[in-house]
Amino acid sequence: MNTESYIINDITPFELNASIKEVQTAFNQLTYSHVPVSKEGIYIGCISETDAHCFEGDKLLSDYQYALEDLHVRKQSNWLDILEAFAMHASNIMPVLDANNNYLGYYELGDIMDLFNDTPFLNEAGGIIVVEKGSSDYSFSEICQIVETNDGKILGVFISKIENDLTQATVKIGHTGMNPIVQTFRRYGYNVVSEHEEDKMLRDLKERSDYLDKYLNI
Repeated sequence: MNTESYIINDITPFELNASIKEVQTAFNQLTYSHVPVSKEGIYIGCISETDAHCFEGDKLLSDYQYALEDLHVRKQSNWLDILEAFAMHASNIMPVLDANNNYLGYYELGDIMDLFNDTPFLNEAGGIIVVEKGSSDYSFSEICQIVETNDGKILGVFISKIENDLTQATVKIGHTGMNPIVQTFRRYGYNVVSEHEEDKMLRDLKERSDYLDKYLNI
């Protein structure tokens, strides 16, 4: 995916000799979480809106240089690396630098998310299975094998959670019989976290059976 066409360059970085009041005024007119800052024309980081509004307006950015966040991506960064940078810094703006650290502009989070929306993982019809297993026990190759040996077509798979030595993977599968795949995951020791219609039907049948047994034993 070509991300360079999404670079926006309508914001010039603030120099360190700019007043905090100028930065606060800019944030009042923008919807961004951060704005870029430069020193003698060289990008050195971003200041967040939260910090800017906490600082004294009559002081300079240089007085608070310690608060600058080093968030940026490179012109050649792929869209997944860019998306990761957004997530790591909890920002909605991401400065773009070339190989010589020259500031080229920035990405907006919404534009990069639109790229993700265009991937088959989101825009192709299919079903979602969320499975989890011990972090040292699962493997992508095994997950893919389970799906494909049941004639499933994988549209995407990613690690959606890691907690308490358990790794959770979300798998998008093209239209196919989901139940054989779900049951195979269970045979291979995976806990199926997602809700599936077949499981709901089995629970309903069990509840009705338990109710019938209770009624007959009255």
